[in-house]
Amino acid sequence: MILADKIIKLRKKNGWSQEELAEKMNVSRQAVSKWEGAQTIPDLEKILQLSALFCVTTDYLLKDEIEDEELTGDTASDTDVRRISLEEANAYMAQRKKASLLLALATFLCILSPLTLIVCSMLAEVPHSKMTEMTAGAIGLSVLFAFILCAVPLYIYCGFKNQPYEFLDKNVPFALAYGVKGVVTERKNAFRPTYIAYNIIATCLCIFSAVPLLLSSFTEDAALIAWALALLLVTVGIGAAMFITAGTQYASMEKLLKEGDFTEQEKKRASLKEIVGSCYWGILTAIYLAVTFLANWWNTSWLIFAVGGVLFPIVMCICNYISDKRNKD
Repeated sequence: MILADKIIKLRKKNGWSQEELAEKMNVSRQAVSKWEGAQTIPDLEKILQLSALFCVTTDYLLKDEIEDEELTGDTASDTDVRRISLEEANAYMAQRKKASLLLALATFLCILSPLTLIVCSMLAEVPHSKMTEMTAGAIGLSVLFAFILCAVPLYIYCGFKNQPYEFLDKNVPFALAYGVKGVVTERKNAFRPTYIAYNIIATCLCIFSAVPLLLSSFTEDAALIAWALALLLVTVGIGAAMFITAGTQYASMEKLLKEGDFTEQEKKRASLKEIVGSCYWGILTAIYLAVTFLANWWNTSWLIFAVGGVLFPIVMCICNYISDKRNKD
C-alpha cells in the first residue's frame, strides 16, 4: 500500500474530509488532493505532522511493504492530549535559551543593587571621610532603584514570552510527536557537560565568595570591609547567573521529556515546594537584613545564608514527604 492510499485510509478512519485534513495540516485542500492522488509527496516536516496527527509511525507511512498500522505508542485516541511537534519543541528550547540569559542578567542586577548603598554607607563611617551618611544613602538608594528598575522589566518580558508554553508547567497532558523525543534527548545529552561545568563553577564561586569578607573581619578598616562586601556580591551574582543560565536551558529539555524535576510525581510536589521555598527564602532574607542593618553584625550575618542553604534541602525533603503522603491519602 502506497503513501497516498494510507493517507486516504487514515483520513476516512478519522471521519475527516479533505478540507478538514488540510486545515489540520495547515495546507490547501488541493495539496491534500495531490497527496491522495499520488501526484506529489509530502515533505519531511509534513510526514512528521501526519505521523503525529494520525498517531502512526513514519515507517508505516513511508514503507509500502508495511500494510498494518503501526501506532506510536502514545495515547493517540485521547483528544485532550496536546501534541508537540518538532518545530514547537525547537521554538520552545530557543525561547528558553534566550530567556536564560535575560533572567541571569536580571538576577545579577538584583544581587548587585544594594552594592553601592553598602559601600557608600561603610565609606561614610571612615574617619575624615568627605561622604556624609545622607549623601551615601541618597547615592546608594538611587543606584539600588535604578538596578531594580532595569531588572523587573526583564522578568516581565520573559514571563510574557513563556506564556504560550505555560501548559508544560501545569497538569495539562501533552505528548511529543513521533521523532521529537530523540531530537530533544540528543540535545540534552550534548548540553549536559556544559550544565555540569556551570554548576560546579557556580557552586565554587558561591562558597569562596565569603573568603574576602572573612579575611577583612580581622581588620577594623571600614573601607576594606566595604570592598570585601562588594566582591562578595559580585561573586555571588556571577554564580547565580551561571546557575540560572544553565539551569533554565536544561530544565526546558527535561520538561519536554518529563524527566528529572518534571516527572508526574514531581509535578504534584512542585506546588507545595514552590510556596514553601518562596516563604523560606523571603523570611531568611528578612532576617539577614534585620540582623545586618539593625544589629550591625556585618562580619557574621552572612552565616544566616550559609546555615539557610544547609537547611533548605531538609525543608524540601519534608515537603516531598508531606506531598507524597497527601497524594496517597
